[in-house]
Amino acid sequence: MKTTPELQRRFFGSRSTCAVWIVLLSLMASGASPNGKAGKSLKFTKKHLMVNPYESCTVADLNRDGKLDIVYGAYWFAGPDFVPRTFRPNHVAKEYLRANSDHAYDVDKDGWLDVMAGGWGEDGIYWYKNPGNSAKESGKPWEMHQPWEAHLLSKTRGNMEMFALHDFDNDGTPELHSASFREQNPVEVWRFTKGADGAPALEPFVLGVEGGGHGFAFGDVNGDGREDVLCEVGWYERPAGDPFAKPWKFHSETALPDPSCPFVVKDLNKDGRVDIIFGRAHDVGLYWWEQQAPKQDGTTVWKRHVIDESWTQAHAISMADLDGDGEEELIAGKCIWAHNGGDPGVSDPPAIYYYSWNSSTLKFTRHTIAAPGENIALGRQYSVVDLNGDGRPDLTAPSRLGLWVFFNQGYK
Repeated sequence: MKTTPELQRRFFGSRSTCAVWIVLLSLMASGASPNGKAGKSLKFTKKHLMVNPYESCTVADLNRDGKLDIVYGAYWFAGPDFVPRTFRPNHVAKEYLRANSDHAYDVDKDGWLDVMAGGWGEDGIYWYKNPGNSAKESGKPWEMHQPWEAHLLSKTRGNMEMFALHDFDNDGTPELHSASFREQNPVEVWRFTKGADGAPALEPFVLGVEGGGHGFAFGDVNGDGREDVLCEVGWYERPAGDPFAKPWKFHSETALPDPSCPFVVKDLNKDGRVDIIFGRAHDVGLYWWEQQAPKQDGTTVWKRHVIDESWTQAHAISMADLDGDGEEELIAGKCIWAHNGGDPGVSDPPAIYYYSWNSSTLKFTRHTIAAPGENIALGRQYSVVDLNGDGRPDLTAPSRLGLWVFFNQGYK
């Protein structure tokens, strides 16, 4: 099932209507208050690491010193001071920055985390070999500013919105989930294998033949104890037994217009049924869909709720327990120029927020991480992780405005 204009109007209204609501509800946000939880908001200190414009980054201990490092574009930043070092060519394109996501994984099993990367228009997945201690072992200095060896893992269909590492069969080895922005392209999962020459490679498994589109999430939609896959056009039901034996069954009732990539599946109201939290990646608003009791034939039923309709282009969202109270917060921010200026609100100043959840009132409360006017945005792949070892999750914020890190100071 495709997302028709009528369906979009029924759930979201027209784009002109949304523009009016931006003006009228910029502070009210239809249920998202600008005030903090119990009158308090977390404090963050920020650090600007790079001005180069990339929209994705990942975090891992690349040099095995026990400190987390950051991968961003052509660079890796060694923690804890996060000094940049180049490791691959500085690839850019006329319209989009070519890297669509980066992932740290020991591809060749030599004990050193490598970097895997895809691209918007490229039709391949590549990995960059971490040199590790090879230079030291050979008695030569490690030329840290030289490119890491690049290798092709597999050709793909291209038109990829994002790749994500995810262990589908719970065997301890992740697969690579692909999300193509073309709805007609099937949902594919890439499994690690070896090529004819014995080199690391990937082979595709077609999980969903009905298509995928913008955005993805993982969660047990129907409560059968098996994790399903959600995407723009609907959700795919994981079968019993081997998840790679055949394509999964498709359900269209959760079709979402240009949802965040990724979005979130979580039981917000603790009723035993998972709900959907997403933003309009190329339009106005953050929303959550509350799952109702299913129909007799098992078809899922959903009730729409507004979180915030005061800003646009929430391209990637996540949830994490930022304050350590056992309840996860929603993290989201504006991805500027997500369609090179073609989206609503493109000229509005970017900002980054977190939203605390109240399970009694079933409402989100908005808090500011980076306010409008600070010229800081949130791109397409970011990390929420404790970077400095103080026990509090921090935030990496990549975008076309450069790379920032926000260190969580708690309720100071």
